[in-house]
Amino acid sequence: MIISDEEKKITAFHEAGHALVAKLLNDTDPVHKVTIIPHGLALGVTQQLPEEDRYSISKNRAISTICVLLGGRVAEEIVFGNPTSGAGNDLERATDLARKMICEWGMSESLGPLTFGKKDEQIFLGREIAQHRDYSEETAKEIDKEVRGIVEDCYNRVNELMKDNMDALHDVAQGLLTYETLDSDDMDKLVNGLELDKPKPLESKLISSGDDTPSEPTSRNEKIPRKPEPEPGVA
Repeated sequence: MIISDEEKKITAFHEAGHALVAKLLNDTDPVHKVTIIPHGLALGVTQQLPEEDRYSISKNRAISTICVLLGGRVAEEIVFGNPTSGAGNDLERATDLARKMICEWGMSESLGPLTFGKKDEQIFLGREIAQHRDYSEETAKEIDKEVRGIVEDCYNRVNELMKDNMDALHDVAQGLLTYETLDSDDMDKLVNGLELDKPKPLESKLISSGDDTPSEPTSRNEKIPRKPEPEPGVA
């Protein structure tokens, strides 16, 4: 897959947004690896691995998970001011998780500890077949309002978190553009303002092949200028 430099920048900041939020929030699984090397249809991947087996999810963890999912979109909007379709699956998963919190797990303060939507399942198939709405139109509107509220609250929280840690966001994105893949230790160093001292991908290939000829710098290794802060009252 041939990706332009501009696409790489967007992907780097998108994945940096996911990884940074996962690092800064509690109740999230540790970041195992972040990469902008394409995998299947994905231009980049942020991989989190749990430290132990988990069979249930708390409300706080569900909220933190939604925040991590929104990190990529928020980073794109803050840095480029022009969001892409790359966050489509993230938004779908965030909305689905918020709806499960309301309709299946009774985590809504206004609707209470109730479930909404009766499911018909065929046991021998082991999967859900259909879901029937067993609530009124008024309740449906309240569910939509609650789902929207959860996602928007998480979005605003991530937006503030990202703006408070802009240097770390740029450092992680620049690290991805330089090294293409970062592990947990790399993330710790970059978030804390430290520099990485490992060889770049091209340097690793030169060392392994015995070629010590220096290479010309490429545009992906250039420092990306930060987007200036908008003046008050300017959208």
